[in-house]
Amino acid sequence: MNKVVVGLSGGVDSSTAAAILHHQGYEVIGLTLWLMKGKGQCCSEGMIDAAYICEQLGIPHHIVDIRDVFQTNIVDYLVTGYSAGITPLPCSQCNKTVKFGPMLQYARENLGCDRIATGHYARIQFDEATGRYQLLRAVDRNKDQSYFLYDLSQILLAGSVFPLGERHKTETRRLADEYGLKTADKPESQDLCLVESNGSMRAFLDKYLAPKKGDIVDTAGKVLGQHDGVHHYTIGQRKGIGIAAAEPLYVIALDAVNNRVIVGDRTKATQPECTVERVNWVSIAEPSTPIRAQVQVRYRSSPVPVMVIPLENSRVRIVFDEPQFSITPGQAAVWYDGDKVLGGGIIEQFS
Repeated sequence: MNKVVVGLSGGVDSSTAAAILHHQGYEVIGLTLWLMKGKGQCCSEGMIDAAYICEQLGIPHHIVDIRDVFQTNIVDYLVTGYSAGITPLPCSQCNKTVKFGPMLQYARENLGCDRIATGHYARIQFDEATGRYQLLRAVDRNKDQSYFLYDLSQILLAGSVFPLGERHKTETRRLADEYGLKTADKPESQDLCLVESNGSMRAFLDKYLAPKKGDIVDTAGKVLGQHDGVHHYTIGQRKGIGIAAAEPLYVIALDAVNNRVIVGDRTKATQPECTVERVNWVSIAEPSTPIRAQVQVRYRSSPVPVMVIPLENSRVRIVFDEPQFSITPGQAAVWYDGDKVLGGGIIEQFS
């Protein structure tokens, strides 16, 4: 069946993905998820631009209101996490539970279609030997978004298409211009949709979490200053701590129970290993013995060599070849074999 539903946010990437498939002869249906009110890449003017793109291409456009799903799975998830002293990563959870899952379900139940496409920079291939769909980095490593897609299930990978995975961003812009898309020159989205909507993560959190003054202390417990809420800080943070010291200080721990921000020098903000929960094995089945891999602990961090040791209850222990800076509970750890995403999960709180 030459039919595909394309998730349209109103940006140049998703617009071009739809145009590419349309020009390749697919029967394309545009689908925009209404996630929240106000500004942001996914809503308001984004929906208007998405509708305009569909009009340009001569394809139908559907808008699905899933604001309640977004509120529960992303907004509440973030607020709960920050209040507990972790720094949640919403994007991977959003992709699985808010975007890909609901889009594929809507496509199947309402549009008679088993495939969805997005403007993500990543690749999917099927491995005949293992019978699994594999998630790979994009050709354009500067735009690669596989880190945020590690939590996609085999069912979601089987039903997804990434038309931009083999292309560079410069080619995307060129194609958008050639197709005459309204979004061809639209600025790049620079941050989380919630940040764009609220101006900053701090402003977003301040809507939900009241200021709560507490102590900033060193590792010996000596009070160095005051803070107005642990949710305003993250592990590895240096700027904005507000304490003058002979040497640079970094946030090395957040003690939400006692409402303390703990700081120290850079060496105290490094870890030799970490445990990861809610693990999803992507391109391979869960191994029974430790494996070598390269892990990213943040989207823009460089992959580093590690040993990944499977544990019970969808957990692993990651042992770094060399201690790593700013290992942050709540963020994703995603491990690779070259371009292949092996698995990923959420970094646990340190004991």
